[in-house]
Amino acid sequence: MGYSKYSKFDNMTLQGIDEDSELIPLLTPEDEEEMNNESLPEVLPILPLRNTVLFPGVVIPITAGRDTSINLIKDANKGSKVIGVVSQKDEETENPGIKDINILGTVARILRVLKMPDGNTTVIIQGKKRFEIAEVLTENPYMTATIREAEEVRPLPGDQEFLAIIDSIKELALKIIKNNPNIPSEASFAIKNIESNSFLINFVSSNLNLDVKDKQDLLEIPNLQDRALATLKYMNVELQKLKLQKDIQSKVRSDLDQQQREYFLHQQMKTIQEELGAASYDEELLEMQTKSKNKKWDAKVAEHFEKELAKMQRMNPQVAEYSIQRNYLDLFLDLPWNAYSKDKFDLKRAQRILDRDHYGLEDVKQRIIEYLAVLKLRNDMKSPILCLYGPPGVGKTSLGKSVAEALGREYVRMSLGGLRDEAEIRGHRKTYIGAMPGRILQSIKKAGTSNPVFILDEIDKLGASHQGDPSSAMLEVLDPEQNSEFHDNFLELGYDLSKVMFIATANNLSTIQPALRDRMEIINVNGYTIEEKVEIAKRHLLPKQLKEHGLSSKDLKIGKRQLEKIVEGYTRESGVRGLEKQIAKMVRYAAKSIAIEESYSVKISNSDIEKVLGPARMERDKYENNDIAGVVTGLAWTSVGGDILFIESILSKGKGTLNITGNLGKVMKESATIAMEFIKSNAVSFGINPEVFDKYNVHIHVPEGATPKDGPSAGITMLTSLVSLFAQKKVKKSLAMTGEITLRGKVLPVGGIKEKILAAKRARIKEIILSEENRKDILDIKEEYLKGLTFHYVTDMSEVIDIAITDQKVKNAKKL
Repeated sequence: MGYSKYSKFDNMTLQGIDEDSELIPLLTPEDEEEMNNESLPEVLPILPLRNTVLFPGVVIPITAGRDTSINLIKDANKGSKVIGVVSQKDEETENPGIKDINILGTVARILRVLKMPDGNTTVIIQGKKRFEIAEVLTENPYMTATIREAEEVRPLPGDQEFLAIIDSIKELALKIIKNNPNIPSEASFAIKNIESNSFLINFVSSNLNLDVKDKQDLLEIPNLQDRALATLKYMNVELQKLKLQKDIQSKVRSDLDQQQREYFLHQQMKTIQEELGAASYDEELLEMQTKSKNKKWDAKVAEHFEKELAKMQRMNPQVAEYSIQRNYLDLFLDLPWNAYSKDKFDLKRAQRILDRDHYGLEDVKQRIIEYLAVLKLRNDMKSPILCLYGPPGVGKTSLGKSVAEALGREYVRMSLGGLRDEAEIRGHRKTYIGAMPGRILQSIKKAGTSNPVFILDEIDKLGASHQGDPSSAMLEVLDPEQNSEFHDNFLELGYDLSKVMFIATANNLSTIQPALRDRMEIINVNGYTIEEKVEIAKRHLLPKQLKEHGLSSKDLKIGKRQLEKIVEGYTRESGVRGLEKQIAKMVRYAAKSIAIEESYSVKISNSDIEKVLGPARMERDKYENNDIAGVVTGLAWTSVGGDILFIESILSKGKGTLNITGNLGKVMKESATIAMEFIKSNAVSFGINPEVFDKYNVHIHVPEGATPKDGPSAGITMLTSLVSLFAQKKVKKSLAMTGEITLRGKVLPVGGIKEKILAAKRARIKEIILSEENRKDILDIKEEYLKGLTFHYVTDMSEVIDIAITDQKVKNAKKL
């Protein structure tokens, strides 16, 4: 349809209204009488209105947007200009049929058609009489129907009750105009000038702030007096709302009932929230109710939730407790009650995943596979609570991700390092403002299932303060007999953690309280050998760093010998974190060369390593020669794995005093004193002249004086050093030892054997002396770690001397 077809609508005049008129005159009693005497046509085109109701006598503008409406207006304006106007039941309906519209409507006359600048067509229509649709004749191109006039009961002239209602409507209308700042004061003149009582009712009804359904209900009232009373009721409510708004704004105490005041405030808040795009309180409650029906919780939890939801419904949304209660119920709905992920029981696949991600760590892998095997057979076994104990950087934490993937479970990690507040584990009671659940339940909520793999990282670094002891709170979490009803202070109900697979990690077992340590299955994750580190670097670290730096394997190649040089010369650790940093430096060297288009060696050589990383810095743990009397190699355990240390002793003229240096602890100093006294009492059997003890001072030193050292395991090393010193004989080449001594000369077992053996291999040691009781520790170590080592198991110190001290005198031996 072109613009030319509609341009003539703008020049219409009708019923004496000038085309330049700004106001359409109000309906007079004469006009009303003439309108009532008009007969209705039998068939009318039916125009459905989305969001308004037309009353008899009232003039309203409408905007036609639908093609059917535009065609109807166009045809009607060419003809009788009379149409039937009805309201839709649902304004969202785009093409309403007879079922989508109200049967009772108003006959209207088209007064003016205006073409708006935005292209829409605006039509000014005036209501005439109420009608009912009898039968729909056509629906295309628009709806037409046969109609009949709707019966209307009017009061008798001079009816005092009706006239009193009319006066009340006028009075209330004037008050509403006065109290509503959005209505211009000139509207009061229009109300005062309306002479027709029926038109006054219809005019006020049309302009009331009501929804379409309420206005349709008013239109459908056949008795004019009843319609007037209903209109008056709505006007009363409207006036009270306006007064309440005025009272709120001026902070004057309301005369309205408190309940009605709160209801109106809630309605206002609801409207504001909807305007802002947020859900209203009622919608929140309904949403919670709907979500709760899909939860898998038991009857006890469901009953508790319903009780707490009912409590929330009774609360005023403005009070602080409302937000706490909402957070509480949100937690209930977010927790995965009895929701479990399905375990994958393919043991071979699980083994492949574990082997793919981690080299070595056989004990841990074996324990995971055993757990899977039992779970496959039984299907309802409680999850184990493992504690991976070992030095930093050996892959304890990253192992958790591989375990989760192997089992097909979700993975969550909680760092316990420095945690000092018991409420971090158990949560706060919800009576406090800002209360939250503990981190255990928060992590379970994040996982989305009740059986994740849960990593408790650095459990040995839990602190304690005046706010409680979190390690004591962990007792309930890690006890398989108790954690099926784990009590969180915020939740106030028991939550089942028995299906959660907890894996704790620790560097030092001594700082874990005994009761907590007793609840966990300790798995020792030892350091790696040089060969293992080279394999890990080749399989995992180098590809990872190449990927992170945007390179591929063809851009940089590091051979096994070069990796071994990096391990031995630039790292001193049980794990591989330091090794990864050194490899990252090599990769950055290649990346820089590529970026600035500089030539470099793709295949790294030893000289390239020294060029990038500098001279080798970690040579101090290499075995030194045996040319000097009194220098013996010992084995020590440190927090970063095993290490070798040298015990040095020297004689000087004096009165037989013993000096000990090297930042040694009390136990280690006592070991030196025991060794000295044992030699004095057995000097003859060792071939030592007893007179030397009174003529010479003895000084024992353990190098690296800045490093604190303690423990009894250097006892046999100190004794061997002193015997070598007094006898001026060489100690056996490539020999190291560890063990505690007694005054009777017995050799006692010590700990950290695997770490010490790895340190010995790194230092190129060939023979190791251990206590006989440490033999069982050697049996637990893989054979590949022991390759190239010879072990001497002893029970007495005399055996140590026989093995360690040679008959060969040292160079430039002193004559004592």
